Amino acid sequence: MRALLILAAGPAVVEEVVLNAVGFHAARGLAPQVTAVWPYDSYHDLRWLLVYHDSWPTFLFGLLAVTLFRGVLTAGLTALAWPDGTPRPPLGWLVRRNLEVAALAAVIISPWAVLSVAFAVVGLSWYLLASLVPMLLLTPFLQRAGVVGRWWRGLPSIELLGWSLLNFAVLTIAGAVISATPGWWTVVVSGLAGVANGLLWRQTVAAAAVPRRVRLARVPVAPIALALILVGAVMAQSLIHVAVGRSGDWRPPVLATRLPERVPHAIIVIAGHDSSWDGRPAVDPRVERFSYRGLDAKGHPVAYRAEDTHRSVASSTVLLAAQIDRLHRRTGRPIALLGQSEGAMVARTYLELLPRSSVEAVLLFSPLAQPGRAYYPPPGHSGWGVAAGWELRILFALANLPRRVKNSPDEPFVRSVLADAPFYRNRTLCPVPGVRMIAFLPTVTAAEAPPGEYARIPVYQLPAFHGGLVGRQAAEERVVDFLAGDLTSRPRREYALFQRLGAAWQAPPLVQSLNPIWAAHRENDPALTGRICDAR
Repeated sequence: MRALLILAAGPAVVEEVVLNAVGFHAARGLAPQVTAVWPYDSYHDLRWLLVYHDSWPTFLFGLLAVTLFRGVLTAGLTALAWPDGTPRPPLGWLVRRNLEVAALAAVIISPWAVLSVAFAVVGLSWYLLASLVPMLLLTPFLQRAGVVGRWWRGLPSIELLGWSLLNFAVLTIAGAVISATPGWWTVVVSGLAGVANGLLWRQTVAAAAVPRRVRLARVPVAPIALALILVGAVMAQSLIHVAVGRSGDWRPPVLATRLPERVPHAIIVIAGHDSSWDGRPAVDPRVERFSYRGLDAKGHPVAYRAEDTHRSVASSTVLLAAQIDRLHRRTGRPIALLGQSEGAMVARTYLELLPRSSVEAVLLFSPLAQPGRAYYPPPGHSGWGVAAGWELRILFALANLPRRVKNSPDEPFVRSVLADAPFYRNRTLCPVPGVRMIAFLPTVTAAEAPPGEYARIPVYQLPAFHGGLVGRQAAEERVVDFLAGDLTSRPRREYALFQRLGAAWQAPPLVQSLNPIWAAHRENDPALTGRICDAR
């Protein structure tokens, strides 16, 4: 037992020591997963590899290295965890079998690990949540595979599923505690989490080696489950598209009602990604819908389609600047911007490029939480995350087959976020002199924000999913109050807790100084400091 606990705690302690030594604040919560049960351990390895490789040879060598490391380590953990009184297979058999499982896990888990990289790029929680669900489904099958011969037949026992889910809870809590623990005390927490992993290895190996009862013992359940999980990686794109999409004519209440007289502004409403607009004007002449296609010859915003929202943030900002000038001249009023998701990023980019303008108030609904934390180069180029980029392209190409509106990991909007990632990671929710700002954040954003500081402007938080705030009565009331000059801020107590609970399952951010594409930016790196809004 002592040897098992030492082997389970040792790698977690070593990784935590290294992360503390280099000051990698945002990734500290990942260390306990290095000795977790299948497949959390492989999910840990693949997220590091998919972010931290800068060429195909580096990726292939790294994949071989982590497969060998994972197979040998889990074989040792399995041998030491073997239940007393039960014949154990030879160590050579365990090593071969766990190497096979490590290779299989790399194939099965890689599409889901790359979704976590997509989350790190766009900061959208749906990708993170989608990447975690198959981990919970895979764990009893892969844990059984490393222990018994004919693991593909029959359902895993309920005990094996229960112990594996408990490991997920332990890793989540350990990541949360580490993210809240200062200094080198995180090493102690990682060591304790590693000990817990060792105890759970003992329970899961016993449950796999000596099951009480195997249901559907003649049915090849595991291959069916693994095939469905692989297919699910493609279907997840469509499900995320449905969950996030605001297709059609998005009309929040501010477009459908007249503004109270106490609101002194004219307002431009900027919808999010994949939205569309049929050209119908707002009820109040002081309110306009931002057009991703620009203005017509008479200065009126033009109707647009979902595909038009895929343009780069910079080009949208140019269109927004023209519309702001036109609306200000027409009404003679100061301008307020109300942006959701991509629209929030366009509004914030405008403030950075043109901080002294007629814009006096900005309301950011569901802004992306520190996007650009990972990178992949454009097609035909090499660089950090090259393999992750191609895997994302394959997943999106398959998911796009039944869609009318195609999404791509290389569309101009995504590439513009990747190009200016240091700014978006550091300054999205930072104040701008002379502009009143507020961020309306759904509670799910807590899982999107990495450990550390995430906002220095007033925030109003409500229980909701991404994009689900506009139209909520409480939020709409606060919009009018804020525009009328009231101080509006309501952070929720549970937000910090949810932020810490999500820390263990985010992909490690790419350190800004490593990527030559970001070399010209003079921005602080929150991944290292845990702070935002500071210049480098």
